[in-house]
Parts: sequence; C-alpha cells; structure tokens
Amino acid sequence: MSMFTRGMRMRSGVTGRYAAAVSSTTLRLSTSVTRTIKPMPRLGSVKYLSTTASRPIWIPNREQLPEDDPRQMEQFVDETDVVIVGGGPSGLAAAIRLKQMANEADQELRVMLIEKAGEVGAHILSGAVLEPRALNELIPDWKEKGAPLTTPVTKDKMQFLTETMAFPLPHPPQMNNKGNYIVSLNNFVKWLGEQAEELGVEIYPGFSASEVRYNEDGSVAGINLNDVGLDKNFEPKDTYERGMGINAKVTLFAEGCHGSLTKTLMKKFNLRKDSEPQKYGIGLKEVWEIDPAKHEPGTVIHGIGWPLDMHTYGGSFLYHFEPEPERHLVAVGYVVGLDYENPYLNPYKEFQRFKHHPSIKPILEGGNCISYGARALNEGGYQSIPKLVFPGGALIGCTAGFLNVPKIKGTHTAMKSGMLAAEAAYETLFTPGEQEPKELDGPVYLENYEKNIENSWVYDELYAVRNCKPSFHGPLGLLGGLIHSGFSTMISKGKEPWTLKHGKPDWQALEPAKGSKPIDYPKPDGVISFDLLTNVARTGTNHAENQPIHLRLRDKDTPVERNLAVFDGPENRFCPAGVYEYVDDEANPGQKRLQINSQNCIHCKTCDIKDPSQNIDWSVPEGGGGPQYVYT
Repeated sequence: MSMFTRGMRMRSGVTGRYAAAVSSTTLRLSTSVTRTIKPMPRLGSVKYLSTTASRPIWIPNREQLPEDDPRQMEQFVDETDVVIVGGGPSGLAAAIRLKQMANEADQELRVMLIEKAGEVGAHILSGAVLEPRALNELIPDWKEKGAPLTTPVTKDKMQFLTETMAFPLPHPPQMNNKGNYIVSLNNFVKWLGEQAEELGVEIYPGFSASEVRYNEDGSVAGINLNDVGLDKNFEPKDTYERGMGINAKVTLFAEGCHGSLTKTLMKKFNLRKDSEPQKYGIGLKEVWEIDPAKHEPGTVIHGIGWPLDMHTYGGSFLYHFEPEPERHLVAVGYVVGLDYENPYLNPYKEFQRFKHHPSIKPILEGGNCISYGARALNEGGYQSIPKLVFPGGALIGCTAGFLNVPKIKGTHTAMKSGMLAAEAAYETLFTPGEQEPKELDGPVYLENYEKNIENSWVYDELYAVRNCKPSFHGPLGLLGGLIHSGFSTMISKGKEPWTLKHGKPDWQALEPAKGSKPIDYPKPDGVISFDLLTNVARTGTNHAENQPIHLRLRDKDTPVERNLAVFDGPENRFCPAGVYEYVDDEANPGQKRLQINSQNCIHCKTCDIKDPSQNIDWSVPEGGGGPQYVYT
C-alpha cells in the first residue's frame, strides 16, 4: 500500500486536513527548571535550551543498506502529467491555469500539487498588500467567488524614522497602492487551493518533497517524497514507510524563497552562471487585534530609518485590515536585509525595538498580539533571476525570485510566473485538437516560459526598479539609496543606461566580531515587545522530536571553530525562532557546542542563507511539521 493511501488516506482537497499536532505547553530550559505558560490556541511544543548530547549527522546511503532493511523496500511510484512542488501563490496559480486550459478544451490532464504544510496556507506568511493584477487575469470573477480581499487600501503613508520622530516622505510611484488590498496571504492561498481543487487539481498537503528524480539522460523526471517513520538516527520505527516517487512529464518547482530542491537544481544545471547571487531579507511579522477606536481599515504605513543604522538595509510596515466583520487587526512587521555586516545585529530584537517608536506604540497599546512569524524573502530582483528552465521542468515564483523590492510586493509577480509556466507546459504537452497529452520522445524543455517572462509585465516591472536595492550599498548608505532610487523611480523611470551590481552573496557580508560593535537591546516589556519564546509559541510550530533533524551541519566542528571563534556565534542572533544556541559541551568541560533545537524551526531558511561558513543545510522535515500560521 502506498504512503499516500496508508499515511493520509490519499485524497485531494484543502479542507479536512490534519494540522501539526499540539503536544506540549511547556518551554524547556537548559537546567531542570521548567517554565509553564498558559495554554494558547495552536501552541506547539517549543524547545529552547537542551542538554542533548552532541552528535554528528549521518545520512544513510540507501544502496549500501542490507537487503532486508525496511528502507530497501520497493518504492511505489505514481505517474502524472505535471507535478508542482509547493502550494503557495505561484504553484496554485500554475495549477489553476493548467486545468483551466485543459478543461476548456475538454482534454485530460493530470496535475498534482505537493505541499509540505499540514494544510494549504499553513506555512504562508507575507505583509501583505496584494496587487490583484495577476488575479484579475487568472480568475476575473474572483469577487463573485468569495476571494478574501475585504480591505481595499484607502490611505498610504511613507515615513523616515528617527528614534523619536517620524518625517513624511514622498511616495515613489511603485509604492502607490490605489486599487490594492490588505490581505492575510495564508487565507488568500487557502482560497486559491479551493479554486484549484474545484477545477480538478489533486492537492496533497502534509507531504515533503525531499529529492529530485532524474532520468538516465540527466533530465528531471519528477520528485521523491520524504520517508516517514524514521527516528532521529535515521533508523526505521514501527511506523516506517518509504517515500513514494512521482514521475511527471513536467515538474514545476514553487518552493518559495531559497527552496531546498531548488538549491540542488541550481548546482546541477548551473542556473546562476549568467546571473548575480540572490540577495535576501528576513521579514518578521506580528498580527495584533487592537482597540476598535484606533483601527483605520485600509491604512498602509511604511517606514525606513530607525532602528537600523544608515548602512543597513531594511524597513517597516503597519497595515490596518479587517479580514472578517468586527476583527480589528493590524499587521506590523520589519524587514532586515541579510547583507548586514555587524554580527551582533539581531533582526528579531530590532523588530521588537521598532514597535516602541512613538508613531507605532500608541496604535498597539491596549491591543493583543495574536500571531507571529518570520520568513526569508528575495531582494535581488532583475539582476538575480537565474535561468528558469532545464530539461524536464522550471522554477516559478519566489523560488526563482520575482519580488519587486520598491513595491514591497511579490505575490502578483509570483502568480504571473506560474501562469506563464503553465501556458508553456500546456503548449508543450498538447497537440491542438488532441484530447490526450502527446507522447514525448525526450525530456520537455519549456523555453517558451523564459520568452513569455521576458515579454511580460513581470520583466518590465523588475527591470525598471533594478537599481534601487543595490543603490543602498554605496558609500552614502541609506541617503545614497534614497537619492538614487528617487531619481530612478521618479525621473528616469528605470531607463538609466546602467545596471548596478549586487556584489557578494549575503553570507560573505558578515564582519568578524573583533572590530564590530555589540548592540545593547532593551529588554522586552511583555506588553508591546516580547521575548523570543513567547512569540515562537504564537507560530504554532511543531515537529515530532524523534525524527531526523532537518537542519544539517556539513561539518560538526565548524560552528565552534569558525562561527563562534570569528563571529561570536551569530546563529543565535539571526535565527528568529530560537533554533540555534551555544551551550556548554558536557563531553568537553570548558568548551562550547552548537545546540540545534530543530523543533522550534519556523521554516524561514535564514540559517541556510546567512551562515557565514555555509555549513547549515536546511532540508525538509516530515510533512505536516512546522508553523501553523493564522492571519499571516
């Protein structure tokens, strides 16, 4: 019996899925002391400090195992026309567009979508102000179909912040939000999943795609799903079942920013040979329910400046929205560019400090924080878009990197990329007038997808703002970036005859601790600002403890010998979920070791991006684990 049928009773659809299990309300500390908090909705088991013995991570080679080992059992392999990895905006838009075209022509086309979250939307987090341009093209009657776009933008503000003041700034045309909507992106994605299912897309949440399958000629053949029922030492438990394989004529990777399979494709097919390194930011967000008297539905406030210094890229947002009647919510957040230099910078603590600004704190006072999350995002734009196609498949959405940084939006461009990839796949798979997909005599190559992107408004948008992000890293820092970006967006309209370069990847930007200034962050007050564990509990994150760790070290000695010695252990500062910490090494008194609390992980991917030794490999855990976001 297949893993689908035995593990989850394979069925398509979005509703009725299991979510990550709630297993504990106790936060663990490094000693025997425990701190018990009041039970909260969706509270997961959150581990902070631990005395678990250090051990190297070993991944068994299946072919070298004994023949009678359960891990050598025959693999069940399913066949489909198209498989999509990831149930975010781009993946669902691609799935919907494929089925729209096939259904209109009365053609048979099997489309499978694999999503690692326990339910569609559970891992989705964004600001978010949605530009409905791609949605209008994909589902023109979205209002009649009940799309959760209930709060149109009515007021736009841009501010430069000092520690005590907020000065208004002119709005670049790209940041004009007229006609846009403030949304909960995870609610919007759930709705997209429902639309896809109605069209006949097979959606399988709770399954992690862990490997790319290849044909003998090296082309992509599909994906393998994670084995389930392995313990932390990769040994099979009584519940063990081998992950099934999915063969597809076309495989679309929609994993989101810095996808784990996309990383391997980049290397195998050298997809970055003609592009610059991707640039990233870490976005942190809380959702608050505030005093109705302070609520201004439709208000959008963006800020730059304090609390970051003039040479660190970042900014803030605060959006008033009402996802349902009588829910007076604001989304407040902060984005820090991951090319920051000071190893003592802590993005989470910068966010907490920001909320105490005199223009922000009064809005939150008397309110209640109900949700928290964090996610890495692409900031490289036009210069960092890799080659999008390879034999057998393509990259779509944020796994490729279509975020428009000055707009602070990427959902519309991600959706459009998925739609264009779907159209290219459909044209390749079907002969006009035929009911069945044609027989292929070799791997599919979606060259029309890249051409379609270059001829689309996605390309036009990203090219026009290509110089904004890199302009902030000149000798004048924030001031130089504002001047250049103002010229580029308001005067030259992106037609300047030069293209600035990003330079080195983010992980190379960190300076040694020696010579860097430690940052003294204020203690959280528990009312406006919170300690990290309190907010991690609000993510609802949970992973079964006795499973292989999904945060893998390439060299177990590097964290102490290099990261701690040279950079004073930046892992416990750049992680927004308390996953990493340096603790006393019980086996070697007087020494430290890196403790990885993988159960806390909220799948932001920051560790894989910012680790200055590139020693951390983020891989997928068992399906269904991770955060259970609400209103994000």
